[in-house]
Amino acid sequence: MNQPVIQCEGVRKKFGRTLVLNGVDLNIPRGSIVGLLGTNGCGKSTLIKCLLGLLKIDSGTATVCDEDPWDLSAETKNRLGYVPQEIKLYPWMRVSQVIDYTGAFYENWKADYCEMLLDKWELDGKKWIKSLSGGQLQRLGIILALGHKPSLLILDEPAASLDPIGRRSLLKSLLEKNAEEEQTVLFSTHITSDLERIASHVAFLDRGRVNFFGELEELKDQVGGNLEDLFLKMNSRSEG
Repeated sequence: MNQPVIQCEGVRKKFGRTLVLNGVDLNIPRGSIVGLLGTNGCGKSTLIKCLLGLLKIDSGTATVCDEDPWDLSAETKNRLGYVPQEIKLYPWMRVSQVIDYTGAFYENWKADYCEMLLDKWELDGKKWIKSLSGGQLQRLGIILALGHKPSLLILDEPAASLDPIGRRSLLKSLLEKNAEEEQTVLFSTHITSDLERIASHVAFLDRGRVNFFGELEELKDQVGGNLEDLFLKMNSRSEG
């Protein structure tokens, strides 16, 4: 688990005159589950989009699976799974149709695995997308990201619309896949209790920089208290 699957060095990104990422340094080990913490507007979503090649970095270097995110090969894209903060799907399609449509883009799509997740998360494949609640949409977005069994899964606030039972089921699924296949997971969240259940590492992003990164247990030993205490302490230090 020593070889980094994601590497960032001095990554900068701005929009107009607003500097959002201000020299991000981050190495994510293969097979790790990394929680990305930070306040609203600190740059978490921007960093994720830069790593996926959805935004182009202004300066610095970044690699994902040893490739430039802006020029990922088809092979590497087939190894990635992504759940955005806001799930946007075709409202005139049914759940099962969206799954079949998405699966057509992947060589190793696991339709039976998707069916299992639909049943596990109580989603009806016959339902219209436009009739789904926010939590149901988020569950479907996660299924679409997991359907090809990616080796790198990136999630942006994946549990924001899920109830406690849904969050627990999602976290259990992530842990099981990580244990079975050494899947690397990077996910941003504000729910520190979720991170404590599954994260092996934590990155604290503040004012466009990673101020703190390391193994979760090591960080808790250094700072003391639980992860929520750590988040509050790190945030108060940055404000000071």
